[in-house]
Amino acid sequence: MSTTHPPLTDAARWSVLVRDVATGELLLSRSPDAELSAASAPKLLLLVACAMLAERGELDLDEALDRSSAEPVGDSGLWQHLAQSTLSACDAAMLVGAVSDNLATNVLLERIGLDAVERVRAELGIEGVRLHDRVRDRRGLEHPARLGTASATGLADLMARLATRTLRSAAVSDRVLGWLRHSVDLSMVASAFGKDPLSHGHGADLPRLVNKTGTDAGVRVDTGLVVGARRTLAYAALASWQHEAAATDAVLTSMRVIGAELRRLAEA
Repeated sequence: MSTTHPPLTDAARWSVLVRDVATGELLLSRSPDAELSAASAPKLLLLVACAMLAERGELDLDEALDRSSAEPVGDSGLWQHLAQSTLSACDAAMLVGAVSDNLATNVLLERIGLDAVERVRAELGIEGVRLHDRVRDRRGLEHPARLGTASATGLADLMARLATRTLRSAAVSDRVLGWLRHSVDLSMVASAFGKDPLSHGHGADLPRLVNKTGTDAGVRVDTGLVVGARRTLAYAALASWQHEAAATDAVLTSMRVIGAELRRLAEA
């Protein structure tokens, strides 16, 4: 990042990029092409694949999906706590976008296949973002080492294509943005905007915010779009550190620094 901005903690390895969507101007950057563990952020590729397959008629978003089709998995999400055992594919995707629902992720992957996600990624030319596996409570030596990896360049470019409605088509782009609009995790970069995490996706007040996050031991990721009065910004910030180290507070403080700069740039 530029020396005119407050520094980020050295306790983590960073990949950061902020770009003006309309002009392509690079506004903030720090090791933007470094590919790091990205936790749940690459679930974006699953949402893109679902939207693409729906447009092609290969996935009916009204299709009822049963959570028993995938092994139970814990941590993030709501479906594991609900009485309803079946949801439409569209509602499952909404849970992934809103609360990064692990069970909904795995049920959708069981329905369309991880190979389909990879084919869509390659077809659309999405670089620097990979979903390697389904979510697992225990990741053994026989499994991929990470759920997903990404670079700030890859995530920010994907967000910019969504903003310009050029990710395959306007319909696909709008569908993915609709699933992301109600994300409740505003704990990282997005925390600087003071939005209500439970209702920020409804109003028209500027700046508007759409984001997807990822959290794991030693990993924090936040990527999204900020629509301000002056311009629309695509951003991504990834931090990775040895999870035994007590770096979480310093990383979140640094992410809020990035968010404060985003807010200044969007509202100026």
